[in-house]
Amino acid sequence: MRHKRKTVKLGRSQAHRDALLANQVISLIEHSRIKTTLAKAKAVRPFAEKLVTIGRKNSLHARRLALSYLHHNESAVHQLFTNVAPRTTGRQGGYTRIIKLGQRHSDASEMAYLEWVDQAPEAEAAPAAAATEAAPESK
Repeated sequence: MRHKRKTVKLGRSQAHRDALLANQVISLIEHSRIKTTLAKAKAVRPFAEKLVTIGRKNSLHARRLALSYLHHNESAVHQLFTNVAPRTTGRQGGYTRIIKLGQRHSDASEMAYLEWVDQAPEAEAAPAAAATEAAPESK
């Protein structure tokens, strides 16, 4: 029985799994939405939410912890502390959401979007602005 065995191994060694999770979170911070398999999204979610909790502390120790978790990617840590964490001040958890997309055609694995619940206003407005700009040109 697998009682209290929380780690999802994803068919990888521990070092490979740690690198995968860190890279997924870096992509999530940079793009604010990633498309991945459902199993990976469920594995990345707790790691991303813990990093947001660290980012909300906004101390030197918190920055150094985030740097170590994100393999010294300074631009991702800067975005975490300046863009992502301040948007979550009124929220006590649940910073990410998983949206299921259905199966991938090639191997039928379940796909999902992993995104921040509190999207940046410019990220949400960008597709709408692009659609309104394209409409007058076609007239």
